[in-house]
Amino acid sequence: MGLRIQNNIAAINAHRQLSIADAGLGKSLQRLSSGYRINSAADDAAGLAVSSGMRADIASYKVASRNTSEAIALLQVAEGAYDQISNILTRLKELTTQGTSANASGNSTDIQNEVTALKNELDRIANATEYNGTAVLRGYGTAVQAYGDTIDTAAERTTVGLSSISTSGVTDNVTYTVTAATTGRLTIANGTTGESETSAVIANGAQTVNFESIGITLSLGANYVATAIALNAATLVFTAAGGNFITGIKNDSNHYINVGIDKVSASDLTLTAVTGTALGDLDLINTAIDTLATSRGEIGATMNRLSYAAANLATTVENVQAAESVIRDVDMAAEMTSFTKNQILLQAGTAMLAQANMAPQNLLSLFGG
Repeated sequence: MGLRIQNNIAAINAHRQLSIADAGLGKSLQRLSSGYRINSAADDAAGLAVSSGMRADIASYKVASRNTSEAIALLQVAEGAYDQISNILTRLKELTTQGTSANASGNSTDIQNEVTALKNELDRIANATEYNGTAVLRGYGTAVQAYGDTIDTAAERTTVGLSSISTSGVTDNVTYTVTAATTGRLTIANGTTGESETSAVIANGAQTVNFESIGITLSLGANYVATAIALNAATLVFTAAGGNFITGIKNDSNHYINVGIDKVSASDLTLTAVTGTALGDLDLINTAIDTLATSRGEIGATMNRLSYAAANLATTVENVQAAESVIRDVDMAAEMTSFTKNQILLQAGTAMLAQANMAPQNLLSLFGG
């Protein structure tokens, strides 16, 4: 090898190798200190994109898990109230059995007073039972505003059922017949059609339907503009189902569970006329007991369903977290091996660079004479 002083090729090569080892050591230090294999998009752009999507899903699944727990808590509150109402109904049946006996004529007034007090307590429980400030056992909706006309609606359970609405069209009055549906969609069936006008708005989507019993506000969506204006009878069908608890990460029926709670006031259980002294009262009370038992059964079934949903969410979070960890987290053992290798290479490179820098000094022996 020729001896040159202008370019020390050996030193340049040693310096390049030293820089590579130093960069590798720095990368290993970053990964070991952070615990992540991917610390920037440059490390693994595709892996970072997949990992970020998984992290968003994990966060949503955790919120869905909390939603499920809250739904179970809501049902537990309702079931506790149902239990007390069941006790009241049992007592009402005892009093009615006693009051309709031939030997109870002397204390019929006392029986009627207790029956009245129990019915009042039943109504109080129904009205006072709340979850997070929301009435649980008063399943009714508020007024719906549609194109200037107000319709008061009443939902006995989890859907809002409307009878009919009237509104004013462009040139004539149009009557819409509104019935309860199960699809949760807004459909408009037009008869004879005319020209499309953007000023003809069928429903103002800015309005909302509020469900006091479960604290859900449902927006009807954007304004619905007729593409074919009907000049005769038309039918407007929609359902505003309440009590949907999101248990997944997508906007479809597979990712939410509807929670329905029946109204249980004295009038809803047809107990208003019960006095405890009439023979027909027993039939009314038995019907109320059966109705309440059915409602409690539905709540129990929904609670069990939510429990399975919660267990599935916990498993899903664990599995998705494990998959995300494989992509983004660093293998500490493998990275420590790389760190040790680069550390040794750095030390060796430093020593060899020093030796390469000493090589040109050998030229001085040529001038020793």
